[in-house]
Amino acid sequence: MDLGLADRTIWVTGGSSGVGLATVRALLAEGARVATCGRSADRLAKATAALGSDRLLTGVCDIRDADATHAFARRIADTFGGVDGLVNNAGQSRMKGLDEATADDWRDELELKFSGVLNPLDAARPYLKASDAASIVNINAVLAKQPEPRLITTSAARAGILNLAKSLSAALAPDGIRVNSVCLGLIDTGQWTRRHAAADSGRTYEDWQAELAADRGIALGRLGRAEEAAYPVVALLSPRASYITGTSIDVCGGVGRGIL
Repeated sequence: MDLGLADRTIWVTGGSSGVGLATVRALLAEGARVATCGRSADRLAKATAALGSDRLLTGVCDIRDADATHAFARRIADTFGGVDGLVNNAGQSRMKGLDEATADDWRDELELKFSGVLNPLDAARPYLKASDAASIVNINAVLAKQPEPRLITTSAARAGILNLAKSLSAALAPDGIRVNSVCLGLIDTGQWTRRHAAADSGRTYEDWQAELAADRGIALGRLGRAEEAAYPVVALLSPRASYITGTSIDVCGGVGRGIL
């Protein structure tokens, strides 16, 4: 099926690795124009060098900085003529339980998660309103619905962002802007290869991953691949999904027991 994304402009935050980078690749494959930003110029350059597309715009931007975020949005519009879609992907997990989490941990977690949605939205909103098929996708985690006590600040922030997305879907509907969420489970990114190496168990990565999946109760018996997470994001951005808003899709391989 033609997803109707050719020559559409999509902004992906945090596109230098993992699911963000996989989403950039998938969108380029659909013929979209893609802008992506990250905090590290070196990581962003290394990640996107092989893509080599004249439909790709990259730039350094910390989405916690409202001025920098607005500046990058203007650069996208100046380069590509507007913004049709926004993927809010920037963020990270914080391994802290209740007794370890400090006031600074809570403040930093909430600031990152909420500014990671609200700053790009504020910057892109005028351009999205001008689009005839505007869509926002927040890349979230199943932690938003199934909290993990060892990630207490992240779980709470993720739940708040899921709630916010539902509110935004109603608030932005009159402007023709759809808002949806993709909630990820265990996705095979660099953190898991590092954990496997650190475990030094003598097992192959495939066997270690299968054991991890079994321990977490993942029905499909393995971790997801980054591109498997990216495809639902791309589908929700598509004009073909024009009657889908205010919903969330779990990409987690089946019901599991936690995220770690």
